[in-house]
Amino acid sequence: MTNQAANPWEVPASGPSAALARQTGSHVPRIESARLVLRAPRLEDFPAYAAILMSNRARHMGGPFSRRDAWLDFTQYIAGWQLRGAGMWAAEHRETGAVAGFFSAGMEYGDHEHELGYLLADRFEGQGLAAEAIAAVRDFALSALELPSLVSYVDPGNSRSARAAERTGASRDSDAEAAFDAPVLVFRHALPNRSGMEAST
Repeated sequence: MTNQAANPWEVPASGPSAALARQTGSHVPRIESARLVLRAPRLEDFPAYAAILMSNRARHMGGPFSRRDAWLDFTQYIAGWQLRGAGMWAAEHRETGAVAGFFSAGMEYGDHEHELGYLLADRFEGQGLAAEAIAAVRDFALSALELPSLVSYVDPGNSRSARAAERTGASRDSDAEAAFDAPVLVFRHALPNRSGMEAST
């Protein structure tokens, strides 16, 4: 457990600034799937985000991260909503109310295209939740947001992440992979013929 007194930037705001934070977050689109609600990330979600990035689960993306680097990653993806109109969602498990993971349709430094990124907490693995959220984010990003393209960048050693992309119909793009100096798998997402997406803004 992190000592919040030692990390005051992780303590939720209060008073008018808290109200403004809630109002700002209310503009992030909410997406609902069968078992998940994808909503605006909140400051209280950071410990769950940090737990993933500071663990061995982040080994395929340069981790484990320090808490500082996890914080910088968390805040840059949230900033994407204001800067580009696309960013990260926290995925809340309907049945338990717990944060099951984080999913994004944003761009970070070095990306060539909008990236559909996904992080799942270990206790929610093996239930098909990643594929469910990936499909919901894909549909929303390509239809409602009308992003020009959407890919997932996957480390060649991360077979679980690659399978999640494949289960949602994404296909490898060797031309996009060749544009990178380091080895990376690029899975390109496209809208299916029919979408069961439900979303509200």
